[in-house]
Amino acid sequence: DGNGNACRHSIEEIAPGDKFLIVAYRPFSSRQPYAEQGPIFLHADECTAYDGIDRLPGMYNARDGLLLRGYGSDERIVYGTGQTVAPENAESTAQEIMATEGVSYVHVRSATNNCYQFRIEPVT
Repeated sequence: DGNGNACRHSIEEIAPGDKFLIVAYRPFSSRQPYAEQGPIFLHADECTAYDGIDRLPGMYNARDGLLLRGYGSDERIVYGTGQTVAPENAESTAQEIMATEGVSYVHVRSATNNCYQFRIEPVT
């Protein structure tokens, strides 16, 4: 039964008592040392896809902190970009990281467990 895990499709908490799926996910296209794989959660029943790509999903505002880390086009960490921030500072920190030479996108991860949450890409 769900206990508040985050569904990666709807970007909403899975309510206690709701059934969910847990699957292994690797948010990289290549296999290399930095391409870690970890669990993600999905509602077991159909849910609506998250569509708010221009803002931090609301459920992350209640988190104690978020780990932001920049990656290059080669899917490797750009050293010196990793920062743990309060949710209210995530957007400005992501913009700073994106401005770093060699950064193509930013991963947002759990500050407590390092679990992948979502990816921020530049708007083109």
